Amino acid sequence: MTGRELDAAGITGPALRADYTRCRQLNARHGRTYFLATRLLPVERRAAVHALYGFARWADDIVDAPDLPCGPQERDRRLRSLEDDMERGLRTGRGAHPVVRAVADTARRYGIDHAHFADFLVSMRSDLHVTDYPTYADLRAYMHGSAAVIGLQILPVLGTVVPREEAAPHAAALGEAFQLTNFLRDAGEDLDRGRVYLPADLLAAHGVDRTLLEWSRRTGRRDPRIREALAAAEVVTRAVYRTAEPGIAMLDPRTRPCVRTAFTLYRGILDTIADQDYAVLHHRAVVSRTRRAATAAVGLVRVADARRRARTAPAVVGGSGAAPGTDRAALGTDGAALGTDGAGR
Repeated sequence: MTGRELDAAGITGPALRADYTRCRQLNARHGRTYFLATRLLPVERRAAVHALYGFARWADDIVDAPDLPCGPQERDRRLRSLEDDMERGLRTGRGAHPVVRAVADTARRYGIDHAHFADFLVSMRSDLHVTDYPTYADLRAYMHGSAAVIGLQILPVLGTVVPREEAAPHAAALGEAFQLTNFLRDAGEDLDRGRVYLPADLLAAHGVDRTLLEWSRRTGRRDPRIREALAAAEVVTRAVYRTAEPGIAMLDPRTRPCVRTAFTLYRGILDTIADQDYAVLHHRAVVSRTRRAATAAVGLVRVADARRRARTAPAVVGGSGAAPGTDRAALGTDGAALGTDGAGR
C-alpha cells in the first residue's frame, strides 16, 4: 500500500497501515486484472478494495493453495479458525491476522453487512467436499457466497448515485459473471483439483459428463460435444454480464472507470476462449499484456474525464456509499461516456 493511498483513506495508525499493505500485496501477486483495474479508483478508496480482495484471497488460498501440506480436515480447521477470527474482528475491530484487521476496519468505515462475510466463508468451506453441481440453480446457490457477495461488499466502497438497494442486484450479477468466466477459463485446472463447476445438466444436454472431461484433459484430445457444452456455458455467462452492465451507470462517476475496465477485461476473456476454439481443458486462455494495457489506457482517459467533470459539477445531495470525508460530486447517471465496448483481457 502506498503512503498516499493510506493517507487519503485516513488510515493513520502504523499497525493498521501495515495490515492494509499486506492486503495490497496479496492483490498485486494474485489478481493481475483486478489489481490493474483497482489502480483506476479514486486514491482514497483503493485501500478498502485491497482489504476486501485480500480477505477473499486469503480464504481461497486456505482452500486451494497447493503449498499447504495438509488435507481437507486441516483446511477446514483453518477456515473455521479464520471464521472465528473474522467474527471477532467485525465485532471488536481486533483480529489475529492482519487481513482480518484490515477488512474489519473497512467494514466499519463503509457499513458493510457482516452477513456477506459469513456467506462467503460458507461457500469456501463447501469447496472442501462439494466437487460438482447438478444444476445451474445449485451452482448459483454456491456463487451467492463465493461471488455475488463480493460485489455486494465492494458496492458501498464504490458508492452509488441511486439508492444502494437499486444497484445491489447488478453488483451481485457482476460478481457472478466474473466467477462464471473463471470457471470457463480454469476448467482444466479445476478438473485437476477434482472439481467441475460447469453444471451437470448443461453438460449432459450436449452429451458430456465428468468422465469425458477427464479423458480430454488427460489425453489432450478434443471432442465436439465438449466444445458445444463450453460454447453453451459462454452464452449463459454473457447473459449474466448483460444483467450486470446497467449497474455501472448507477455507480459514483469517479469509480465507474475502474468497474468498466474490470468489466471489459473480464468479459474479454470470453472472446479469447472463443477465439481459441474453447480449448480450456488443454491450456488457459490469457489475454495479451498489450490488450490489457490498451484497455487500462482507455480507463485512464475516463478517469481524467470524470475528475474534470467533478470539478465543475454540483455536489450530490444524498446518495449512498461514499467514503467518509470524500467528495461526492455528481456527473449524473449516464454511463455512455464510459463506453460499452468488450475488448479482451
